[in-house]
Amino acid sequence: MKKLLVLGAGTAGTMIVNKLRPRLGDEWSITIVDQEPEHHYQPGYLFVPFGTYQPSQIVKPKKKFIPKGVDLVMGSLTRLDADQNVVELADGTVLEYDYLVIATGATPRPEETEGMKGDQWQENVFDFYTLEGSSALADKLRDWSGGRLVVHISELPIKCPVAPLEFAFLADSYFRDRGNREAVEITYVTPLDAAFTKPVAAKRLGTMLEDRGITLEPDFYIESVDNETREIVSYDERRIPFDLLVTVPVNMGADFLVGTGLANDLNYVSVDHETCLSKKKDNIFAVGDAADLPTSKAGSVAHFAIEIFTENFLQHVEGQEMTHRFDGHANCFVESGGGKGMLIDFNYETQPLPGKYPIPGLGPFKLLEETELNHLGKLMFKWVYWNALLPGRDLPLPALMSMAGKEDVEA
Repeated sequence: MKKLLVLGAGTAGTMIVNKLRPRLGDEWSITIVDQEPEHHYQPGYLFVPFGTYQPSQIVKPKKKFIPKGVDLVMGSLTRLDADQNVVELADGTVLEYDYLVIATGATPRPEETEGMKGDQWQENVFDFYTLEGSSALADKLRDWSGGRLVVHISELPIKCPVAPLEFAFLADSYFRDRGNREAVEITYVTPLDAAFTKPVAAKRLGTMLEDRGITLEPDFYIESVDNETREIVSYDERRIPFDLLVTVPVNMGADFLVGTGLANDLNYVSVDHETCLSKKKDNIFAVGDAADLPTSKAGSVAHFAIEIFTENFLQHVEGQEMTHRFDGHANCFVESGGGKGMLIDFNYETQPLPGKYPIPGLGPFKLLEETELNHLGKLMFKWVYWNALLPGRDLPLPALMSMAGKEDVEA
């Protein structure tokens, strides 16, 4: 019997077992491994600090989404021997495989930045990329009267690159609704040279921070957090004071990948960007945030990439050439506050452009425009995620990006 082992029961791993189990015959066993019993709807973390979602609304048992005929093993991964085709868990369990899919995602690592996880951590320094962090931040904002709010990105790549920008927009809206916006000074700090770096988006959306009275601090590469003075310090010795720091720590892949020869310095697996096949081993794939794909680490990328991966995997295990090519397709709703949102759709080669999506000329969603419907689309996606995306059901969205409905405009 052939053995498929999937590491990680998050978005990508869960989708894979749901799509492959019906298409692999009885001669295949499928096992999926994860160390956490709960599945989190991670896009929901953004909304918890502002009270839009409660933690209970974005958490469900992982086993609920694992199909019949797939073995779910709970345990912490400690070792991968890619030459011997084995994985070892913390309790000593050894799992063998013929084919391996790494879908262990990415996690925030505040300890990678000096002082970030210091005395101020979850007192006046918070992340919102974990349920614990976003919940603690909700408690803080509920009673916070105002001051210097700094929204900060440590280093790229990160999960959902637009989420920090969304947080700044939502914070502006949140304090306006509470009537104390003038008491809050918001600064957006990024290692990039602008809030929007693609030319068309920059031209159309580049004033959004200024319009909301949010100060932009670009090209900021953090060296440390000074807990005594409450400042973030850059390598060029700039200092930005804060009363409340909402930071996105360095994101990294899983630690068990260190020393395997499969991953880069941030523990992301080096793969062919069109097939997700490891560059080192022809029986190992990496998908979702675990892969070093040069595109957004977001659920939409996992969704579109896995549509391509599924067909390629079935060809690959039969010794055939993989004929499908992933183009880096990603799209995401971007909250802009005030009950409105935007939508962007792009891939490796094509930047976000204006237009309508998903039906050319009709939409109903508008690209690179703030609309109430785009905001509702983001909220509605939670239902789609739980009921269609994770169970591996087909969605009426093309895996490859289409130019239909887009305006091919100059910046």
